[in-house]
Amino acid sequence: MNKLVFRALTIATIIFAPVFAMAQEGTSAGSTPLMLTLDQALEIALSESNTIKIADMTVEKTGYARKGSYAALYPNISANGSYQRTLKKQVMVMDMGGQAMEIKVGRDNSINATATANMPLVNAQLWESLKLSGMEVELAVEQARSSKISMIKQVKQAFYAVLLAQKSLTVINEVYENAQRNYEKTEQRFSVGKASEVERLRAQVTMMNAEPNVSSAENAVLLATWQLKAVMGIDLGTKVEVVGDLNDYVDAMLAPYVSEDDLSGNSSLIQLDIQDRKLESTLRMQKKQYLPTLAASINYNYSAMGDDELRWFPSSTAALSLSIPVFDGFQKHNAIKQTKVSRNMLALQREDTERNLRIAIRNYNDQMTLCLKNYQAANATVEIAQKSYSISEKMYEVGKATLVELNDSQVALMQAQLTQAQAVYNFIVAKASLDELIGKE
Repeated sequence: MNKLVFRALTIATIIFAPVFAMAQEGTSAGSTPLMLTLDQALEIALSESNTIKIADMTVEKTGYARKGSYAALYPNISANGSYQRTLKKQVMVMDMGGQAMEIKVGRDNSINATATANMPLVNAQLWESLKLSGMEVELAVEQARSSKISMIKQVKQAFYAVLLAQKSLTVINEVYENAQRNYEKTEQRFSVGKASEVERLRAQVTMMNAEPNVSSAENAVLLATWQLKAVMGIDLGTKVEVVGDLNDYVDAMLAPYVSEDDLSGNSSLIQLDIQDRKLESTLRMQKKQYLPTLAASINYNYSAMGDDELRWFPSSTAALSLSIPVFDGFQKHNAIKQTKVSRNMLALQREDTERNLRIAIRNYNDQMTLCLKNYQAANATVEIAQKSYSISEKMYEVGKATLVELNDSQVALMQAQLTQAQAVYNFIVAKASLDELIGKE
């Protein structure tokens, strides 16, 4: 039974990453568990996951930033007011007919109110920067889509892990129940003298060795369920019961499969394309810095001065301002060169990314093909192992087979069943990763 122990521990510690060392199954022990299908798990994750919420908030924040950038097209209106009290007036000395005369200058009170409006009329650089802010929103939306696609894959794989753990638990429970029945049969045979003491003890040891494997498989289900709840973003104390079976995906696995290699929906490539368009827009904006800019301004001033009685005087001006760049020490020229180099670097990065993605697609397709072959082989093996165990069980009952032979046939059946389940699990996990890679939502 060492193979049983090894298989159970492998499922518990390798397939399912132990994300929580010590955890309790919540406080609502008497509450009805949530019956959870894959579609429901995806729906809850996309509405409750903090990752998705942060991505949506990022899109919202970038949208506000884009709206704020349009403020540069509107008049910038400001108003200012000031009051000044003269504590001691300035004294001017003037020569009047050879005699010095002191004259105080200024008023005791001075009030000034000004309203100013400025607006760009011709500014090609500003208009290009508005396009750039629009691409920022587009990039944020694509990043949010990438988070959604990644979340779908994580939920699917966590859900499939629970199904595999449940399937393993079912198989190991069957092994334990068979070991119990075999022990009972051996006990009956021993009581009538048809089985030896060694055979009876061996059957008892086999049954006792199978019991810890059930606990390990149950713990694997618990760990996988915790992982699923963590990925979904729900409270770990929520009682859930995963609905489904790995056999539900066999038909899809056996259906004719066409290799998918279309990367037009891959989020990484789309984001790189958006970044390239941003750099292209930045390059146009930098080139337009050489163009003149024209701005208009209107100023209205209302002021008053006086000692005891104030006298108000309005004034206003309107102006056009033309700015022509002449020389900046080659700053704009070097900035343009830098942007061109950045675009070349991004092109190389995209080329490497696409190459690696196509390798990954080929790898996933090969994995799925291998899983299909493994399943077909395991499926045939399960049928043979089931027949072998049934024959061994009947032969043992009539004393024509030993307990060792019966245990060997049982181990072979269990390994075939687990291999079959593992093939289905590996296939659907690879398919989920491939869907993420090609950008399928």
